[in-house]
Amino acid sequence: MNYKPNIILILADDLGFSDLGSFGSEINTPNLDQLAKEGLRFTQFYNSARCCPSRASLLSGLYPHQAGVGEMTEDLETPGYRGYLKNHCVTLAEVVKEAGYHTYLSGKWHVGEIGPIERGFDDFYGLLGGFTSFWDERDYTRLPEGRPERSYSDGEFYATDAITDHALDFIEDSRQDERPYFLYLSYNAPHFPLQAPKKEIAKYEKVYEKGWDRIREERLEQMKELDIVPEDMLLTPRSEYWNRDRNIQGVNPAWDSIDPDRQKDLVKRMAIYAAMIDRMDQNIGRVIDDLREKSELENTLILFCSDNGACAEWDPWGFDDWITTSNFLHRKEDLEWMGGPDSYHSYGSGWANACSTPLRLYKHYGHEGGISTPLIVHWPEKVVRKGEIDHRPGHFIDFMATFVEITGTSYPENYNGYRILPMEGESMLPAFQGNEAEERIFCFEHEQHCGVRRGKWKLSKIKEMDWELYDMENDRTELHNLKDIYPELVEEMKQTWEAWAQRTNVYPRRKSN
Repeated sequence: MNYKPNIILILADDLGFSDLGSFGSEINTPNLDQLAKEGLRFTQFYNSARCCPSRASLLSGLYPHQAGVGEMTEDLETPGYRGYLKNHCVTLAEVVKEAGYHTYLSGKWHVGEIGPIERGFDDFYGLLGGFTSFWDERDYTRLPEGRPERSYSDGEFYATDAITDHALDFIEDSRQDERPYFLYLSYNAPHFPLQAPKKEIAKYEKVYEKGWDRIREERLEQMKELDIVPEDMLLTPRSEYWNRDRNIQGVNPAWDSIDPDRQKDLVKRMAIYAAMIDRMDQNIGRVIDDLREKSELENTLILFCSDNGACAEWDPWGFDDWITTSNFLHRKEDLEWMGGPDSYHSYGSGWANACSTPLRLYKHYGHEGGISTPLIVHWPEKVVRKGEIDHRPGHFIDFMATFVEITGTSYPENYNGYRILPMEGESMLPAFQGNEAEERIFCFEHEQHCGVRRGKWKLSKIKEMDWELYDMENDRTELHNLKDIYPELVEEMKQTWEAWAQRTNVYPRRKSN
């Protein structure tokens, strides 16, 4: 057995805060739920509100703008918005490689044109960009070129399965010597286009006929029973939404007010989404089974999280064309091909609101529904708090500090001739052992949606609106704005955010003409 642990960091794409059974969902996720039962769940762990910034932060131990990926992969020619990981950061792979680790990535990269092999990974299979069909293997790449790759017959390929196939191949490759490995297992499920095998979709079509209002209520009750949230936590009102251009704003409608044909279309969209999560969990089960069969599970640190909150893009009905964001109402026989190779769907803001239960807003936003991830940590040798739930705040920036400590390596001051920014996070090992948490400060910004968390206090801001102040101990759903009661605290925390924004390259936003 390796003295140093193997590490598997599993990242889901657009998974909502309450989308796992162990976090209150009706979706069947027995493998992740078992990891939660045997491990530790964190309920206030934060990402950076959207795929590229979150991945940059996760990989680098920095805030996303420091790493150069404050928005997406377009180069806006300002320090915080280059659209790729800059030379002044190091990745988890580059750091643990110095400790003798094999480094593998199976899944989604999406942090720019400088790819995973150039940033420390020995092997890669998956999607270099952001999203594509789950049924078409042509957009999935094996690097370095010429390395062994699976082949799939017509109709056999499904991305979640293929990502797992290659992950298992990488794990088997690591067994050729005594060195430990780091596997970044970065699924693109359940990101749009919503696509899944028919047999998985069929499990959920009846489940969602009750609609999003009932699902939200039922999830909240289950979350209370699981101690994910306090007994007195209130459900947010149906959330507001904005279109992509932010010139249309509305509020998600009551389910019972929706036309029956539209309801059937929406039920199918959510059933496909649930099926994608179910299939991802089945594949995670394949990895767990492989580790268990080889007696490696005890000495493997497994972490599971999501890159942002549920995806509301861009209205209650969802879209069928990503470019135009237009919606097609599927009726009768049209419902049958939804989720298949010729389909393309999102599920819209109403279901995203349910998947963020009980939190406010979703992906893109600095409110809790946008930046909160379910986090599961499983490591039988070191996580002593088996089955427990931890409510302390944490952040993706903490993965780097944690990996540095558990691998016994050091975080570099210089790398490849470049001065490296100091890591921003703290090791999670004290939490694994049940040590008391100290007050911390975290800041957030994406597309001018902002947040700052300090202890129990949180400032949140939607782009066009003013800052709001919330007491996270008593109001994590951000319903009771206290800014007029504590104006001095608001100003103090705003100054904290502004200083952070200046320090981490939130400013300047883009090159001036």
